[in-house]
Amino acid sequence: MNAGLFRLQVAWIPDRLGLVYDLDTRKRALALVAQGFSQNSVSKQTGISRAAIRSWQTRTDPLGRGRAAGCPRCSDMPSDPEVPAAYAYLLGLYLGDGCISSSKRGVHFLRIACADSWPGLIDACAEAMQLVRPGNKVFRVQRQGCQNVTCYSKHWPCLFPQHGPGKKHERTISLEPWQQRIVRTHPWEFIRGLIHSDGCRVTNWTTRLIGGEQKRYEYPRYFFTNLSADILGLFTDALDLVGVHWKQANSRNISVARRASVALMDAHVGPKY
Repeated sequence: MNAGLFRLQVAWIPDRLGLVYDLDTRKRALALVAQGFSQNSVSKQTGISRAAIRSWQTRTDPLGRGRAAGCPRCSDMPSDPEVPAAYAYLLGLYLGDGCISSSKRGVHFLRIACADSWPGLIDACAEAMQLVRPGNKVFRVQRQGCQNVTCYSKHWPCLFPQHGPGKKHERTISLEPWQQRIVRTHPWEFIRGLIHSDGCRVTNWTTRLIGGEQKRYEYPRYFFTNLSADILGLFTDALDLVGVHWKQANSRNISVARRASVALMDAHVGPKY
């Protein structure tokens, strides 16, 4: 095949009505849908027909990247995700700052909100999402102060059975046996995902009387904050697995302050970047 013709076919693909749109236009339209705009609203904003938008949402290969990979949980013999370490990290991110939205056509959008302050975290989130669903397009939607790292797939509820109506802290959150197995095997990746979503590394200070003189003393500390008691429990269970000492500061905060435990966290998690 002629190379120029191949590039043209990849970059420009007709919709069901015969109109031709470039991939960037299709990505922008699908990004608006991922933000929660209706097909009618996106059509008015972009001038693209609702039929085209609908067809892009429901095609197995909406962006021409090859057939989407099958779901390991939906097969006749369910298995773990192909890259369990990436899944453990993404699971932590999802439990903290993620949500799954469903369309009437059965397509589900996984969105992880990542602050603009941490570009490395945004890249790590996108990479993990792509490893978990290698056949699906991962894209980033800019919002005020943050980016929504987003991917659409029919299988997100299979991969994250914690999905359900209502806020996470208002319903029971527990891991399936296969998820527990992955977290036990990759606890640090799971912890990192939780810290990167709803945690932080800070420097606290206090004063001590040394030689009759008050001197300032600084020490690092990790915090994890979540309204869900179940998610807090999953975090502390993982900390127990790796030997990190923790304290519950209040009903929504877990603190890691002991020097040896902070050193472990620094070695395996580190501050956001």
